[in-house]
Amino acid sequence: MTHAKDLETILRRSVPLMQVLTMIRDLDIPDALVFSGAVYQRVLNARTGRDLDFGIKDYDLGYYDASDISYEAEDTVIQNVAAAFSPPLRDLVEVRNQARVHLWFEAKFGEPYAPLSRTAEALTRFVSPMFAVGVRLEPDDHLTVVAPFGLEDLFNLRLRPNPHRFSPNYHRIAAAAKARWPELTVEPAS
Repeated sequence: MTHAKDLETILRRSVPLMQVLTMIRDLDIPDALVFSGAVYQRVLNARTGRDLDFGIKDYDLGYYDASDISYEAEDTVIQNVAAAFSPPLRDLVEVRNQARVHLWFEAKFGEPYAPLSRTAEALTRFVSPMFAVGVRLEPDDHLTVVAPFGLEDLFNLRLRPNPHRFSPNYHRIAAAAKARWPELTVEPAS
């Protein structure tokens, strides 16, 4: 995967991200990935000369456990993760069982969402390929990178719609990203 080494170099320079990845690894949460802004925003910040942690609001942690998709089971994981962190990270790690996203996604975002079979599959449904990057720190400290669309868009500051799933929220999300990083090239939805 082109740019994977560059991605790893950038991410390993972020002390809070590495603290999150290390703790998540140590908690041994099934099929866990940290994704969304915690990953792609750091690359955008590095590529545009900003502080790596500029604009980071949270750390999205997706995991996959289809054995119990109740809210209560997910909440147990949420509470266990929260208990593992000290402030301010305690309040910034947002945990979601990807096996149950289909139960609430449409009501929250106004789009249908078929059930997933694993955490990485969620990345294929992100609004833009630029956002579709997840990472996991392995027991041997190797950083696993999952980027179903590759990393070219991210490193080239190119924001375009997901070619497999258009989101009616694309325009709003693209405008917000462009306001934060004016250097982005934003492609219109067709």
